[in-house]
Amino acid sequence: MSLSMLFSHSIYVWVVLPILIFIGGLAYVSLGTLRIIFVARGQRFLSPLLGFFEVTIWLVAISQIMTNVSNIAAYMAFAAGFAAGNYVGILIEEKMAIGILAVRIILTQNDEILKNGLAAAGFGVTSVDAEGIHSPVKLIFTVIRRKDLAKVIRIINESHSNAFYSVEDARRVAGGVVPGK
Repeated sequence: MSLSMLFSHSIYVWVVLPILIFIGGLAYVSLGTLRIIFVARGQRFLSPLLGFFEVTIWLVAISQIMTNVSNIAAYMAFAAGFAAGNYVGILIEEKMAIGILAVRIILTQNDEILKNGLAAAGFGVTSVDAEGIHSPVKLIFTVIRRKDLAKVIRIINESHSNAFYSVEDARRVAGGVVPGK
């Protein structure tokens, strides 16, 4: 069987090609999701590299869809790969846990237990007196690696189960105590 006959065979057109297009859509969108996250985090060298592979996969997948324009299975496979790629890209990024976070904690009571717990775990701690709407409060700041967030939240909950805290991405840090830096 020649190559052209293989590519025109109904099993290839209606089964193999849609599977390949699904995989291409999944890879294309997963890379795109990661690329966008890395752009937001200022990864100047990794983002363009991912973009190169992302657009290459997209071109190959779209060219196959356009070559087989009457194949509705190819369209559905690309749409399904696109949807799955968003999910997979986010899962990959969560598992990688790349980045630095700034954690702000507001307490209305003694902050020594929390400060000591964070310091004992190797995290830098800055505490500031502040005024809340109803009473004085303590603001505690720490900068952590993203993969340490669950550990920090556990320390917060163990020391002050009703503490208010917020977490945000820190694009760049310098000086101070940042674990792993």
